[in-house]
Amino acid sequence: MNIVKATKKYEDWLGLHIPIVGPDLRFKHEQMAAALFPFFRATFYRWLQLWPEVCAELDRVPHILSVGDLHVENFGTWRDTDGRLVWGVNDFDEACVYPYTMDLVRLATSALLATRENRLAMKPKESAAAILAGYERGMEEGGRPFALGENHEWLRAIAESKLRDPVVFWQRIDRLPTVKGEIPESVREAIEHLLPEQGIRYRLARRVAGMGSLGRLRLVAIAEWKGGRVAREAKALTPSALHWLNPKRASTEILYAAIMRRAVRCPDPYVQMRGHWIVRRLSPDCSRIELEALGTSRGECRLLEAMGRETANIHVGTEERRRAILKDLRGRKSNWLAGAAQAMANAMEKDWRVWKERWQS
Repeated sequence: MNIVKATKKYEDWLGLHIPIVGPDLRFKHEQMAAALFPFFRATFYRWLQLWPEVCAELDRVPHILSVGDLHVENFGTWRDTDGRLVWGVNDFDEACVYPYTMDLVRLATSALLATRENRLAMKPKESAAAILAGYERGMEEGGRPFALGENHEWLRAIAESKLRDPVVFWQRIDRLPTVKGEIPESVREAIEHLLPEQGIRYRLARRVAGMGSLGRLRLVAIAEWKGGRVAREAKALTPSALHWLNPKRASTEILYAAIMRRAVRCPDPYVQMRGHWIVRRLSPDCSRIELEALGTSRGECRLLEAMGRETANIHVGTEERRRAILKDLRGRKSNWLAGAAQAMANAMEKDWRVWKERWQS
């Protein structure tokens, strides 16, 4: 099955679970053809097909509750219950039980592809080494959240960069188009449950964001409250793409809430599952950090190491497998992650060229 057929079959399956937003899906297809990195981000379903062919040996390791669709732009900040700024993984749409190696290889592959497109300056071997060093340290220590107070000053500087300026953020939110037509009552209830007060008047807008989730309904409630602006987003959820690929291996249960609950992290009280919707607060300091916010290659190295440690924070949630994972890691050659990332990147690039040629024809 090639990438074109795989995409058609996956999107047909997706349509059985949720209403598809046609214009968003067409935009996704266009972005997939435009460049390799967005293609990679948009095609986790295809990654799952390629994984056992390209990385068969890495599939025979301890399986744990993992992020799945992990990449260098799947990290951001939020405020915890004590108001502290926290950094970590901020999207678990594809959470499921995978080999522990998959998150690491996908993260390293994303760094490699970002380097190929000159979005990162580090060499692939350096990227993989930084990720692996952070991961091993995190697994050995049992995990530690990234609260950006007196600690991690360098990371706080990235999180508070000019690209996340409040004026710019709210201008972007104000440009979102107002929703027209019928809205599912379930999404209204989900959003209103998370507003700071009942009865607040709000404008409901459509938002196009992400890559892998394009095509899913994503709505934002925007309101004035006590002298300032507030926004709450609801996004439709489906089972992991692993269920599409292998229904016997993965159940239809959505594990978004479960992986957040089990991970070592300072949770965001404004991220909640309401039925088949994930609802969250949107604000300048509660959003994803893009690669453009990074600095020098030295900053990249520190950040990728932190990403490795944050991956460990997620994986130690499957505590009973931690010793087995550490044992497996210590038995591997030092260049295993860089080699696997290179192999998966080449496979994804081959698919991208097929998709690009088909799109342009």
